[in-house]
Amino acid sequence: MANVEISLKEMMTAVEGAMGAAVVDYTSGMALGTMGGGKDLDLAVAAAGNTDVIRAKVRTMEHLGLKGEIEDILITLGSQYHLIRLVKGRTGSGLFIYLVLDRERSNLAMARHQLKRIENEIEV
Repeated sequence: MANVEISLKEMMTAVEGAMGAAVVDYTSGMALGTMGGGKDLDLAVAAAGNTDVIRAKVRTMEHLGLKGEIEDILITLGSQYHLIRLVKGRTGSGLFIYLVLDRERSNLAMARHQLKRIENEIEV
């Protein structure tokens, strides 16, 4: 099992093209930890904003009567991918992993695979 800091380091080093990463509590919108980012990528602001994305999607699924669980959400920008992966299990309930990738340097399928592995190892 890996703590938040180790998980963030793993995302930034194991995922090709990673620009920033956060582990976020979506009940409060607060980031438990961030790594990377910069002046053009404020991960604390992104954590709060993406909490709203998750809440909106959960509400929409409830209104539609959809029974499945959200695995991840992908937001595609011109030069970036933004991946949001909900953490499952007893130690990560209410959390999500947020990863920003450089679109030209990353492999989206491999990034999703790595996030799933990291999600399974994270312990809070």
